[in-house]
Amino acid sequence: MVHFNWTQLIPGVGHHYVHVATAVVLVGLFLVVACVARVSLGKGEAAIRPAGSLSLKGIFELFTEFIASLSNMVVGEKGRNFVPLFAATFTFILLNNLVGLLPGMTPPTDNINSTVGFGIFSFIAYNVYGLKEHGLAYFKQFLGPLIYLAPLMVVIELISHIVRPISLGLRLQGNMMGDHTVLGIFLDLVPYGVPVIFYFLGMFVCFMQAFVFTMLTMIYVAMAISHDH
Repeated sequence: MVHFNWTQLIPGVGHHYVHVATAVVLVGLFLVVACVARVSLGKGEAAIRPAGSLSLKGIFELFTEFIASLSNMVVGEKGRNFVPLFAATFTFILLNNLVGLLPGMTPPTDNINSTVGFGIFSFIAYNVYGLKEHGLAYFKQFLGPLIYLAPLMVVIELISHIVRPISLGLRLQGNMMGDHTVLGIFLDLVPYGVPVIFYFLGMFVCFMQAFVFTMLTMIYVAMAISHDH
């Protein structure tokens, strides 16, 4: 069954490209918010002085501190170097999830092409950081601890790494599609009152799926730059 989506009003956007158009619109909004946040931070001493009241700057400081502390816990002492990556990943996926709660909108994360695309981005990012940290010695991680088991370990490691972006994408897409399907069913059955409960549940699922995706990306980065292999 084909449902109306507001992004279909954009010229050239058909039903099959709704998720792409929604993602592009969100990128634009994301950039606008980033510019506004940059201006609100101020310059010089004002930029590093903590916000004294509830404001856009205070919200971004709280969010950044949350991601930074999580990154330090998972990655270690170098965790703060990756805060921009993790914060952007979490925020973008969260926005893509939440947009599905708006009437007449379909979240990009409801489409397997979008979610696997996010997974491929994570895959490329942690491998790039691994190569940057170790150089060509990074590939020693694929050989395992015993040299005579190296041929077998290479195959296992390659399969493990190739599956990661696919599993990330399938997990995110499956959970978001299920969540918004449940919400849609209850909106059709009982349009008033009861769906409010599922809106709050949907918001929680949106947050948790963005959190899980970001946490797994942190783990992959930590494993890629680790010197314990």
